[in-house]
Order: sequence, then C-alpha cells, then structure tokens
Amino acid sequence: MSDAADQIFATLKQSAQSGAPLYLQLRKSIEDAVNRGLIGPGDALPSERDIATKADISRVTVRKAVQDLVKGGILVQRHGSGTFVAPRMERVEQSLSRLTSFTEDMARRGMAVRSAWLDRGLYAPSPDEMMVLGLSSSELVARVARLRIANDTPLAIERASLSASALPDPAGIGSSLYAALELTGNRPVRAVQRISAANLGDSDARLLEVPAGVAGLHIERISYLASGKVIEFTRSIYRGDAYDFVAELRLTGPNEEGRP
Repeated sequence: MSDAADQIFATLKQSAQSGAPLYLQLRKSIEDAVNRGLIGPGDALPSERDIATKADISRVTVRKAVQDLVKGGILVQRHGSGTFVAPRMERVEQSLSRLTSFTEDMARRGMAVRSAWLDRGLYAPSPDEMMVLGLSSSELVARVARLRIANDTPLAIERASLSASALPDPAGIGSSLYAALELTGNRPVRAVQRISAANLGDSDARLLEVPAGVAGLHIERISYLASGKVIEFTRSIYRGDAYDFVAELRLTGPNEEGRP
C-alpha cells in the first residue's frame, strides 16, 4: 500500500497546523483512507517506524492513533505479523418478535453455521439459576455454553441454563438446543429478553476476535413453555459490530388495551 500510504501521510502533513492533536489527525487520516477505499480489508499498514518517518511524527503518537483504531474495530493487530485493516463485517438483522434458534436464524439467511462448545455439563445451580428456573439446592442444572459462528465469523457467545430434568444429557445436544428440546416436548414457545450495552472483557473479546473493551450487546433471555413454566435461562454476548435487533411497533387503537 505504498502509494496509498504516501497519500494518507501527505494529507496529514498538510493539516499539521490545524491545532488538533497529532494522534487524532493521524487516526482520522487512516480512517478516511479506509472509508474511501484507498486501503481495504486485509491490507497491511506500514510499521510504526515507517509511519512515523513518513508523517514526521513520533512513534508514540503513531502507537496511540493505531491503538484507538484497533479499539474502534477499524484495524486489527496480529502478534508477530503487524497491523491490518479489519475485515468488513456484514451486519445481521434479527427480529425481536420471533423466538428462533441461532441455527434456524442463520439458516434462513443461507449462512453456514457451526458452534464451538465451551461447556456442557451438569452442575449445582447458582442462586440466579435457582431463582429463575425454580430449582432447589439439591437439584442439578444443565449448562450449555457455545461460541456461535456464521460463515467462519464468531458472532455470539451463548450460555444457557436449564433444569437437568429437562436436559439430562447436555453432551448429547447436536447443532441446535431447541431441536433437542423439541424432541422431548420442552421447546419454549415464548420468551422475555432484556438487552443492554456491554464492554467486552478480555476472555469474551478473545473468543469473538475483537479487541477487549469494544462495545457488545448483553442479552438475558427467560424462555417459557406453553404451561407458563420457565424452561431456559440464557445469557449471551453478541458482537456490537455485527448485529442489529429490530422490533415492530404498533400504535394501539381506541378499543385496544394500553390506550393512552
């Protein structure tokens, strides 16, 4: 990217007298170059030393600008390889009005889905699991934790808890938890979800292949059977750069409940 690099840093030199901190000017120059297509996904940036020489600034300034861009998901750093423009993430739009499994949801989009198992076993329940699932301290809880991957991109970490009576053999689950539950008549029919913003910790960020501290979505879901019994308690972390959750809203009519 030598020609592109020359354009980026020439622009920086021209604006050096703007008064803005140099690292912000460098960050903006690189981000603009990515947005304009001068450098594309997978392209390598010059070394910190080369950037500092071309832009006539210190390596400390270069490092600060690059770290900001890594945190923002514009660049990625690979140990021993260098700094690269991050791959473009195709955003996934998911409806909040339908209760579907990740496998079903991605299959409708024609995406190849797989999971990396993080945990599946029977454990003594935590206080939260006892309260939500209605378990006693003498009962066991089945925990199923997976890294959900679509088209070779990790999108979400799902950690589901269920009563051991509903899922006595967590290790026997195939590609879909809901498919396994349907076989025993325990597939949920409705759920309540709570979505909140979260900054990803080191371990979750590593699994999702994003920098630690970037924005993600924390989703807590409680799912119910037709009888009203709670069947599933799931806490998930989704990549903030990959998901859009969409809900349809309707204005209530004059004869409908909830009229203002």
